[in-house]
Amino acid sequence: MRIPDLTEWALRLDDLSVERGRGSGAVRAVDGVSASVRFGGALCVSGMTGSGKSSLAAVLAGQRGPDARIVGGSATVCGISARYPGRARSVLTYRVGYLAQDAGPTLNPDMTVGDVIVEPIVSREPRIDRQRLEVRVSALLDEVRLPLGASGKFPHELSAGMRQRVALARALVMDPRLLIADEPLAGIDVEVRHVVRDAIQRRRAEWGMAALVVTNDSSFAREIGADQVVLDQGAPVTWRASGEDPIVTPGAEDSLAFIEA
Repeated sequence: MRIPDLTEWALRLDDLSVERGRGSGAVRAVDGVSASVRFGGALCVSGMTGSGKSSLAAVLAGQRGPDARIVGGSATVCGISARYPGRARSVLTYRVGYLAQDAGPTLNPDMTVGDVIVEPIVSREPRIDRQRLEVRVSALLDEVRLPLGASGKFPHELSAGMRQRVALARALVMDPRLLIADEPLAGIDVEVRHVVRDAIQRRRAEWGMAALVVTNDSSFAREIGADQVVLDQGAPVTWRASGEDPIVTPGAEDSLAFIEA
């Protein structure tokens, strides 16, 4: 298999549509979304519960399953078609770090925190040197402000906010070119929310990682200098490029609440 080349774009969506469910029970979760994010850039996706934010994030991260699938338009993620990835799916999931909406609460209860963090690496390289993995875990735990002793604990021994930070470390363990984070601030105390911001911003500055973040926290979007799009019943109704005035679909003025302080 020829590995697809990277371009200047981490993410390009053209009239993208996503469905959830099958047959007569299928519903259009995302309808006609177009957006572009360069490497080093960031996009925040907002909207009410059920607006399609999580479905969008999941399909772009290359997640398999019947819950969401691309049925229209195109999505190119780190040089790979998310609609028709074929054998390149493994490359897509290598280049993309994914923090699912329920990642913190659903960490594998039978694995230690250290093993949870490095599982994406071990699943690809089972014989990798354990000492290298321990160094990697230590560096990430320090970055997300967790004690090194947390490596040997099990998820149930940590608070909800600590588990969320473990999930973030896991999403970053392979130094992704694109981070897709669904509600990364969930359960995290205000005093340490800067950990999420700093982790994203450092990687954007150092090697041009891009970020797609699902959040209704408009202040976080401004902190990371992200463009913003608001979805309503799967359709984009408001767009704002970082530092510019918003563009609002007529009749959708209420959506401005998601991007204004």
